[in-house]
Amino acid sequence: MSKPKLLIVEDDPGLCAQYRWAFPECRVLIANDSAQARLLAAKERPAATLLDLGLPPDEEGVSEGFATLEALRVLCPGMPVVVVSGQGQREHTLRAISLGAYDFCEKPVDVAVLRTIIDRALRLRQLEEENQRLASMPRASPIRNIITADETMLKLCRTVERLAQVSVPVLLLGESGTGKEALARALHDLGPRSQGAFVAINCAAIPEALLESELFGHERGAFTGAVRQVAGRIESASGGTLFLDEVGDLPPSLQAKLLRFLQEQVIERVGGRVPIRVDVRVVSATNQPLESQAEEGRFRADLLYRLNSLTVRVPPLRERGDDSLLLSRWFLARYAQDLGRRLRGFDPSATQAIMNHPWPGNVRELGNRMQRAALMADGPLITAADLELAVSSPTPDTDLDLRSARMRAERAAIERALARSNGSLSVASRLLGISRPTIYALLHTHGMAAGRIGSDAGSQNQTPSKPE
Repeated sequence: MSKPKLLIVEDDPGLCAQYRWAFPECRVLIANDSAQARLLAAKERPAATLLDLGLPPDEEGVSEGFATLEALRVLCPGMPVVVVSGQGQREHTLRAISLGAYDFCEKPVDVAVLRTIIDRALRLRQLEEENQRLASMPRASPIRNIITADETMLKLCRTVERLAQVSVPVLLLGESGTGKEALARALHDLGPRSQGAFVAINCAAIPEALLESELFGHERGAFTGAVRQVAGRIESASGGTLFLDEVGDLPPSLQAKLLRFLQEQVIERVGGRVPIRVDVRVVSATNQPLESQAEEGRFRADLLYRLNSLTVRVPPLRERGDDSLLLSRWFLARYAQDLGRRLRGFDPSATQAIMNHPWPGNVRELGNRMQRAALMADGPLITAADLELAVSSPTPDTDLDLRSARMRAERAAIERALARSNGSLSVASRLLGISRPTIYALLHTHGMAAGRIGSDAGSQNQTPSKPE
């Protein structure tokens, strides 16, 4: 009962038997017409469906098949439907895909190709259901606004928790949109300064002429328009944390003044002469290679050494495994609630597009696309078109195929055993913990040959070499 359910909608008994034989890893459900397919879909909730377009009473046409496809998409939103047809017209393929079909195959069907398509569809469905389950689970994350299942990011979050307890400067390195500000806030919220202020300033967003005043404040009459004394961001952050975002864009004229503040924890307002002592933890972030800039003289090396007492590198979204799908679920639920829309998730085209997109804008880009899709989607399921993402043709994921992985591991183990035994099958079989007939069968399966099969009888007493 743990096998995934595969619904076959086909009126040809011979093809039904062939499909049942082709998918032993699935619990195959057979429907011979549209009415039976709808009943089984509603009752059994299959993981995927293989649908023939030529169904009775329109075996020679496609009208009944397309009507069934539309009904299945309503009954089981998100379920991948692979359409099969003997009507090879291109317009049928385009129509099936536009109605939400996962893929399209022409008869006569290549069973190996069909198995690849169905296997991938089942994996995507399983992954989507797992992401739905994870998204619905209440989770108490120590880092607010960081949602991840990627081991690298989880390790990074644990590092941030430890760094929060000390007040040394931290430099966050990573592409734009990867969540550096959320991590900076975590360094503040989880540390002893959490009761103080968290003050953020984007060094690239403020004109150079105003940036010094923003950072250090100014005295009355310091420049035209300075009608009163104003405390700067550094002074406002005293007792708390100052976050310098895009610190790589800090102009050279301010780098020396910032360095003095970091060394002495003392500032002077623009136009002032009185030193002001402050107690501030500095967290900075950049997407620029500061070390290269320091070598080229565009960023002070001594300032860099002050800023990067501890460095945290934030990976881009494309390197975070399946986080793009996990975050997509979270954003969709959030924006659907904000907009008052009843959105149930993603169709297979959207799921595939999210997984394939490189996300150059990282989490920020993903959030923006989800917000736009939640607003503009016509139906309850978000499509790739709603996300304005292209859908590439499904290709086999060899790294996710357990059968292929087992075969590769098995072959590698045999090769190592033969190498250690100098080609002796008797010794290799003992190393592998299998019988001689079994190793002969495996050699045949993998198309391998042992160099000393003919002389193997004389090596019965040979002892295996000690593993390195």
